[in-house]
Amino acid sequence: MKKLIKSLYESSVVRYVFFGGCTTLLNMVSFAALRKLLHVELNTANVISIILSILFAYVVNSLYVFQDRCGSLRAHIQPFCKFISARMITMVIEIGGVWLLVQVLGIQDLIGKFLTQFVVMALNYIFSKFFVFTTGRKRDG
Repeated sequence: MKKLIKSLYESSVVRYVFFGGCTTLLNMVSFAALRKLLHVELNTANVISIILSILFAYVVNSLYVFQDRCGSLRAHIQPFCKFISARMITMVIEIGGVWLLVQVLGIQDLIGKFLTQFVVMALNYIFSKFFVFTTGRKRDG
């Protein structure tokens, strides 16, 4: 059992699913709060919730998922810029997807937001693993 737990912890995919779930939860909760409590317009609430989740995701992906070994703040500049670039691509997909599902197809806004998260999470993992956190990290064995 101990060996199984250790192998799960050592897998970047398992860590990504866990922290990706935390990021998605932050994204969904902040979106719901902005929409339902503060009555913020759909696209504005969506962009704000995405930005919050992007910042959170960079920290947890760098530290825990891909275990990037940046020794200084300066060393984080290049991976952070790559991360933001990749997340801008998936942000466009998410905004377009939510708009399509909610405004065009008439799906309830929280359901539309939730459905887009699956595509976004998969693309974010691919971009992070193969484009952003490619140097100075502990590799899966």
